[in-house]
Amino acid sequence: MHPETLSGLVKALGVSNVPARTSAMRQHVQQMPAAVVAEALGYHHTTTTQLAAEAATTWSRYVTASRLRSPTGWRPSNPR
Repeated sequence: MHPETLSGLVKALGVSNVPARTSAMRQHVQQMPAAVVAEALGYHHTTTTQLAAEAATTWSRYVTASRLRSPTGWRPSNPR
């Protein structure tokens, strides 16, 4: 079934998908940076950043893992 067809049927039943979609996006921005969610879902980064702020998750303290950190049990052959 085409997404627009399904959307029309759901709307005909009186069910709004906006709250569910917004809730799902809020859950995503709590788990990863808003820019990543925007790119993955095709939304503008401003939209996902706003949802992240509303969810009190800004990712301003997000730190990427050190490229020198090794996974458990693995040791680099040339430690610095």
